[in-house]
Formats: sequence, structure tokens, C-alpha cells
Amino acid sequence: MSAFDKLFAYVDENQKYYIDRLAEVVAIPSVSGEASRRPEVVKMGEWLIKELKTLGATVQVHHPGKQTLEGQELDLPPIVLGTYGTDPAKKTVLVYGHYDVQPAFKEDGWATDPWTLVEDDKGRLIGRGSTDDKAPVISWLWVIEAHQKLGVEMPVNLKMCFEGMEESGSEGLDEYIEKEAKGAFFGDVDCVCISDNYWLGSNKPCLTYGLRGISYFMVEVAGPGKDLHSGVFGGTVHEPMTDLFTVMSKLVSPTGKILIPGIYNDVAPVTESEDKMYDSLDFSLADIHSAMESKCTIHGTEKEALMARWRFPSLSLHGIEGAFSSPGSKTVIPAKVIGKFSIRSVPNMEPKKITELVKDFVNAEFAKIGSKNTLTIDCGHAGKAWVADTNHYNFVAAEKAIERVFKVKPDFTREGGSIPVTLTFQEALNKNVLLLPMGRADDGAHSINEKIDKTNYIEGIKLLASYLHEISVAQA
Repeated sequence: MSAFDKLFAYVDENQKYYIDRLAEVVAIPSVSGEASRRPEVVKMGEWLIKELKTLGATVQVHHPGKQTLEGQELDLPPIVLGTYGTDPAKKTVLVYGHYDVQPAFKEDGWATDPWTLVEDDKGRLIGRGSTDDKAPVISWLWVIEAHQKLGVEMPVNLKMCFEGMEESGSEGLDEYIEKEAKGAFFGDVDCVCISDNYWLGSNKPCLTYGLRGISYFMVEVAGPGKDLHSGVFGGTVHEPMTDLFTVMSKLVSPTGKILIPGIYNDVAPVTESEDKMYDSLDFSLADIHSAMESKCTIHGTEKEALMARWRFPSLSLHGIEGAFSSPGSKTVIPAKVIGKFSIRSVPNMEPKKITELVKDFVNAEFAKIGSKNTLTIDCGHAGKAWVADTNHYNFVAAEKAIERVFKVKPDFTREGGSIPVTLTFQEALNKNVLLLPMGRADDGAHSINEKIDKTNYIEGIKLLASYLHEISVAQA
């Protein structure tokens, strides 16, 4: 029996164990964006530290500093660094993941408690963080454990970098990577693998070679010294909410066109060879419709939809802080409101220039109102777009691993989402970075009823193991 056969059989035999362990980490509400949940994020980091040490990995913990959140000064969650194997004759693979998650509340529309992993009758494992990114992160641990239990030698040296702030801008991580790029932990890395994204659809695995960047903005409009009664003050004051709506309505059209002058000037042109790649993808508009549970797509063809999602910038309005949002009626004029929006950027677009264009435009539009309120706009965090070389042995090995596990050649895709650390690894370490997704397009990351299919989780553990074995024999 080959090493692959042994590993695959072992993983199949231990499915219940893997699901129980996933339930264990889903139960830790490690929400990095809520001050009250920061102890839970730290708890999740400590869980990983304990598990890595149990497996015999060498563990380093970097504390990246502090941040101010909701008026409180908080310690940033630890960056957990694990090393398993130091054989100079083997390749060294760096894997990255994050152990923090998005907020989740049952009243948002979850069918079940978001912090209790539930398997439904379709084999879907439902719970916050199940696919983003806890199942992929802990699966690297199960790969090490399976090799140990079977007495199979790990084919590569494995370095693991797990952070607790990805959902809140990865504060402190980029600086640490750049500072330590030539140091003991990162210095001997040969290639990088990240499993924090999704298949293009629901049926066929893929490898991802490009991501959009992100610039996240907050626009604050403030006026009265306190909230006011609309019956007493309505029609007599400049209302911050009205000003904010006016400004935000100027940012993007209903068909998705960004209305900020100059924003498209630096977008890299689509090449002929790139354009042809879209023609062979296993994808239909039905895949998007299924993932969004609606048919309200802007574009009428698959290529247009995918290019809008991967290849061109977009601007999305996310919410308003300070406004009345509870059920029922309340006739309040908010004294201060904060509008939130982001721009997903693409290659050749620079975050600094994006911020300048946005600030100039927003301030100019606010000046047109003639309001006596005050407006401030800030970019909370920004990251550039990323594109990788798909001919590198890192991608070749991953393609072979997918063929071994799923018996099909993967699609090569880009993603509309952003993982800024991807570009940081590529530029700081000067190494090829691969995105090797475990979940499906309809997993609902960041949404209600987030899930990962049991088959994707279990076969995903096999995939990560196979990838490491393929890397070990790949020709550089």
C-alpha cells in the first residue's frame, strides 16, 4: 500500500474525529472585530499553540502590539508560528491561515446557533468559521498527525503562520513578515500555500492565481451635539444622515460603475491570452445564482460576470453606524453617523492613489451640499491586488494533487476577494504563493449559515497531504 493509500484510508476512518475537532474550534467565537470577543480570539490562538506543541512542532509566538477598538486599548492577538521539520535536504513549505472570524448573531437569520457546528441532512457542516478559515487551518494539523500515526515520514519541512486579525485588516502581520523576511523562520521558505478561498462553483476544484486588493473607507458626518427629536428639530438643522446619504449616493451606479473620476485609469488591460482563459472555465451564471440565492446579477454572460468579479474594480456600500437600526419606529435625528464602503482593486492600482482619489471626490461632493455639519473620511486598511506565476512548481504540484484526490484537472481562477498578506509574502519573501481552496463557492463565508461540506473538509485534508508529497518531488 502506497503512502497515499495509507493516508487516504486513515483520513476516511477518522472522519468523526475531524468533525468533532472542527466543532470544538467553531465553538470559540473568535471575532477579531469586537472588543468584547478579543479574549475569545486569544483563546483560539492558545488552542492552536497547545495542539502544535502536542504534535511536536516548535512554536514561536509573536505579539504584534496593541490597537484601539471601540474606545478600548487592546492587545492584538498573537501570531502563531509553528515549525515541523528542519531537514535541509527537504523543501520548506510555508502555510498561512487565520483563526479569527466574522461576527455572527442568531437574529441575523441563522437557522442554527452560529457557534454550534451542525451537520444537516445534505452533509453540510454549518457554523461560523467552518470554512473561513478554521477547517483549512486545523487540517494542516491533521496532516501532521496522520503522518505520525501511520509512521509515514513528512515529505517536506512545514512552517505554519496563523494570525488572529485577518478579518480586521491583519494589523501587525505585514510589518512582522517584512522585518523577519530573511530571519530564521521565513528565511529558508521555498514556496507558500494559503487555503483561505473557495472553488469557482460547487462541483470542480480550482487553483487561484490572483486576488483583488481592498481599500476600506469610513465617512463620518457629525453635526448636533446630541441626538435630536425630529418633531422638534426636523427641518431646522442640517441632518448628518441626509448629508451622508447624499455623498454615498454619488460613489457608485446601480450597475456597479464606480463614479469617482480617475479610478479606472490604472487598471491593467486584459490580454488576449488572459481573455481566452475565461472561455474554458467550468462555470455558469447558475453557480452565482445558487451561491447568492437570487438571480439579481448585473451581467448576462459568464465572462462578463467573472471579469466584473475578478478583473475590474468594484465599490460596495456596507452600512451606516450610529443610525437607528432596531425593529420598530424611532423618530430620532442621529447626531453623528459613519458610512462604510470599500473598493476592491485590481493589478496596477495603488492603494495610496485610490485613497487620494476617494478623499478628493468625497470632500468635493460634501462641499457642494453647503452643509454646516463636518465630514471626515479615513481609509481604515488597504491592500494591493495579487497575481502569481502559474507555471511555477508550486502550482504544478498542487494541480497533480487535485488530480490525485478528485480525479479531475482543476480550473485556474482569480478571486474577487482580498487576502492582502498574499502579496506581502510574495514581495517580502520573493517566493511563489499559491491559493489552494478547500471550500465551495456557496459556503457563505461572512454570511449567515456559513458551512463547509463534509466531503470538502475530508477530501481537503487528503488534498493538503497530497500537495506536500507532490511538492517534495516537484522540479524547481
